[in-house]
Amino acid sequence: MDIHVSTDNTINGDTRVVDVAKDAVAHDLGHMSDWLTRVEVHLKDQNGDKKGPANIRCTMEARPRGLAPLSAHADAADIPAALRGAAHKLRSRLGALQEKRDPYR
Repeated sequence: MDIHVSTDNTINGDTRVVDVAKDAVAHDLGHMSDWLTRVEVHLKDQNGDKKGPANIRCTMEARPRGLAPLSAHADAADIPAALRGAAHKLRSRLGALQEKRDPYR
């Protein structure tokens, strides 16, 4: 499973941010790594330079092998919380998809 991380121009996409993003993906989606070909993580500061609650948006898109991509997003006050929220939502959606495809799994 490849993990791609991108940020907007107001978030510094340094190695620390990439590592936190990869850890969040691995924590919630790591058990599906043989089924997922790629996970894309997009981080955006919705308020730009202004401060405010829930101003970081994380959108994650997972590409299951042989199926259409699924995505989820979460808004939070900081990057780690937004990453955890989006990863958790995406895990739920992917789990529901797996259950539909193979209910006896």
